[in-house]
Amino acid sequence: MKPYILEPTKLTPKVIFDPANNMFEMTGSSRPEDVRDFYHPILEWLKVFITEISQSGSKIFSKDNPLIFRIKLDYFNSSSAKFLFDIFEELNTINSKLFPVEILWYYDEADEDMKDAGKEMEELVDMGFRFIQTKD
Repeated sequence: MKPYILEPTKLTPKVIFDPANNMFEMTGSSRPEDVRDFYHPILEWLKVFITEISQSGSKIFSKDNPLIFRIKLDYFNSSSAKFLFDIFEELNTINSKLFPVEILWYYDEADEDMKDAGKEMEELVDMGFRFIQTKD
């Protein structure tokens, strides 16, 4: 499947969804002016990915090689939170029906709020996240 890649802007994160290289990552800040406009194509890409991988099987992902999703946001607004939840729900579908998914939630050591936001998201999705503290 063709990768989905968006370069970052002042208001939107960098997005890399590249199944062939097991690279699924969102980095930066998420406060788009039109949140739906930004996140809708991402969610549609994920749905197509799930459909294709369900029909063809995965030659890349397995129990020994899970899909790894890295989220390295330094900020996201409340409107973005709903769409991030939707992304995690799609990843949870993959995790429960197809193959394992690991979610790596990066946060700056000085930003406990971002860690707490990840913990809340983890509880809402009911899927374990791995929290990785970074130094800025």
